[in-house]
Amino acid sequence: MAADAAATASSSVTEEELTLTVKWSGKEYTVRVCGDDSVAELKRRICEVTNVLPQRQKLLYPKIGNKLSDDSLLLSQIPLKSSLKMTMIGTVEGDIIVDPVEAPEIIDDFELGQDEAVDIKDKEVNKQKLKRRIDQYKIELKAPCRKGKKLLVLDIDYTLFDHRSSAENPLQLMRPYLHEFLTAAYAEYDIMIWSATSMKWVELKMGQLGVLNNPNYKITALLDHLAMITVQSDSRGLFDCKPLGLIWAKFPEFYSSKNTIMFDDLRRNFVMNPQNGLTIKPFRKAHANRDTDQELVKLTRYLLAIAELDDLSALDHSNWQLFTDDNVKRRRHA
Repeated sequence: MAADAAATASSSVTEEELTLTVKWSGKEYTVRVCGDDSVAELKRRICEVTNVLPQRQKLLYPKIGNKLSDDSLLLSQIPLKSSLKMTMIGTVEGDIIVDPVEAPEIIDDFELGQDEAVDIKDKEVNKQKLKRRIDQYKIELKAPCRKGKKLLVLDIDYTLFDHRSSAENPLQLMRPYLHEFLTAAYAEYDIMIWSATSMKWVELKMGQLGVLNNPNYKITALLDHLAMITVQSDSRGLFDCKPLGLIWAKFPEFYSSKNTIMFDDLRRNFVMNPQNGLTIKPFRKAHANRDTDQELVKLTRYLLAIAELDDLSALDHSNWQLFTDDNVKRRRHA
């Protein structure tokens, strides 16, 4: 009985909504978070109202030392009170944007076990985080959703663009066959771009690459880091991911798990919807590899081959390179 009571008390603490006041640049801002949110999530909420990127924020709060510098810490583990004001130090991105080098490059894209991945997807706390994100985040359409089209969601860094190499012209870092790939995909798919960086960075990069005004295809929407949620793995701790359920909830008459596929070079990004994710080979060292990289050519064939299927989530996208037109015919007539 005592254990049950303790568990109930702990649950109520993590689910409790906190209204915090943040002081920055002579103004006060109100942000709402929950105990089961991390410090990283708090910084996202602050970014929404101040436009100061999370990695550029330093948070000061009475009597808790440097706990707010640990992005993985849950807010339920910090004695926060609505009556006390938090101070934030940080600067907004300028008009000239550079790659946010403060963010560490992720090389070790860990593989979660099947049981653990299912557990993360089905955890009630993560479902609640997704629900809050659906309520908080607004997706602005750049082009209308098209009835009857499937949905392709694309990452940017190392998927469409080598963001770590240097070049005089960004086009030198663009993945080969990008425009041909998007043109072919657009015939069957609406296209959304989802990056773990800021919206300014997304718009800048996609604009420089000629993706936002191409006459042969349209981008339906852009999503940034604020659309992501933080989840916890027993073996790997806290990490961010891209829940497609956000898009499905915003446009239920157009998109669902059955007609959506997402390309990303990090498997962890589709842990909330593993059946819809395809891990693309990272495009690094553009100057050395741009003459030989054929990934988008091969993936164009795959996308067009599966476009006629009723349920994309029934496929094992990890074996996409083995997929042929004969596979499609067998599935269609099964």
